[in-house]
Amino acid sequence: MNNVERHQYIIKQVNQNGHVSVLDLCEELGVSSVTIRKDLQFLEDTGLVYRTHGGATRQNPYQTDRPVIEKEKLYEDEKIRIAGVASRLVLANDSIIIGSGTTTQFLAREIMPQGNLTVVTSALNVTLELLKHQNVEVIQLGGSVRRTSSSVTGQYANNILDHFFCSKLFLGVDGIDLDYGISTTNAQEAMLNQKMITVAQQVIVLTDSSKFGRKSFGKIVDFSHIDIIISNEIPPAFQELFDSLGIETIIAK
Repeated sequence: MNNVERHQYIIKQVNQNGHVSVLDLCEELGVSSVTIRKDLQFLEDTGLVYRTHGGATRQNPYQTDRPVIEKEKLYEDEKIRIAGVASRLVLANDSIIIGSGTTTQFLAREIMPQGNLTVVTSALNVTLELLKHQNVEVIQLGGSVRRTSSSVTGQYANNILDHFFCSKLFLGVDGIDLDYGISTTNAQEAMLNQKMITVAQQVIVLTDSSKFGRKSFGKIVDFSHIDIIISNEIPPAFQELFDSLGIETIIAK
């Protein structure tokens, strides 16, 4: 194949599979990794693919910060299904933590407590959703308010968490990468999420399928800290990794 034919082949594979690897392309096209990397660089420069570690993808793997009002409209049906499944894990007389994010906001809407419930949260929108329940005690963490996420971050919020230990943490994320782990777009948010993980008996990640294969600025933790992942769909490579680590996965159909 000449350059044009290789480029067309790569674009076709990316469009069909969502991603390609350098090693696979070398075998399929019978050329060196140097040639393939030059091809991928050219295609990225022309805006046709995004380069990743060891390959390329059709979706930008780097997740940037966006306002919560904009994010809640993305994959709304999937998030509602995920929230519905997650709400069934909230038991009577539970004490739980709910992190920030649009999927966790949908979770707050879905919660119908059968008994008393205590919720610790950094998210203002989660608090507003839960105030309609008389038998839910909401403990709103304090700190600097992030307008884009409608949540608080900072040392005040971290310090308050030293006084609690909860049965479950429901955590929203912006990126899930095989090597990088789970991440969010804000470093302060990532640090608060790390603190939440240390004071929760069980960590439950809520994520729609668009977050897989993506990473953000603030790394939260590796997968070894996660107990359950709830999503509308999980790519095979991630499912294989989660199975090997003993992470329970729940598909919200």
